[in-house]
Amino acid sequence: MKTSLAYLLLFLTLIACQKKEGLRFEPLKITEKGCADCPGISIAIPKAVENSKTANTVNAALREEIIAQLNFDSASEVSDLDGALLSFKKGYTQLKNRYADETIPWEVKIEGEVVYEDREVLTIHLRSYVFTGGAHGYTAQRFLNFDKKRGVELENWQLFQNRKAFQKFAEAKFREQEAIPKEAPINQTGLMFESDRFYLPENIGFTEEGIQLLYNPYEVASYADGPIVLTLSFEEVRPFLATGRKS
Repeated sequence: MKTSLAYLLLFLTLIACQKKEGLRFEPLKITEKGCADCPGISIAIPKAVENSKTANTVNAALREEIIAQLNFDSASEVSDLDGALLSFKKGYTQLKNRYADETIPWEVKIEGEVVYEDREVLTIHLRSYVFTGGAHGYTAQRFLNFDKKRGVELENWQLFQNRKAFQKFAEAKFREQEAIPKEAPINQTGLMFESDRFYLPENIGFTEEGIQLLYNPYEVASYADGPIVLTLSFEEVRPFLATGRKS
């Protein structure tokens, strides 16, 4: 009986420790339905609720990403979500006042979720759709990686101990996935890598399946081709990961 109780206490302690390793989040939602004279807005992202450096860094990074997509007044400095929302609405109103019969209501939809977290790293995946006129809106995805121990956002180059070696490995895997012969130009199958040379995407993130390389539309292919995603398992990329991110 005492042995069973001891195992139970140990199990509860382990569970408690695991919970402490993860940041606590609550949903942050902003929704404004579109109408004849106003844009449609839908934002749903995680908000870290702890009072810590990492939580503050995460919230600031998410805020900056949303502001960058909503701010249509380059002459004004926007520092918060309310200002960004106002800028987006104002941009639409100004356009509608000029072209009342031609303006289609603008729309923005931004969703975010935590896709990976361990004791050291946290990754948030953002998906966005923005329509401000034209033939179609623009869809994009974004990875935000954070070092939980230092409480800072990580740049792509900080994820690897040898970026050049990883890029060479990633190119081989990319060619294999896209059926591009080893000795052929990288754009042989219709891709649009600048200078016809392979390079890593702007977005690289940790996921439960491994490291994900994400090329958004227009980055190396046409909009019609959609995003190009290459997922590499942790087992195969572990030799390239920076110290402290190999577990």
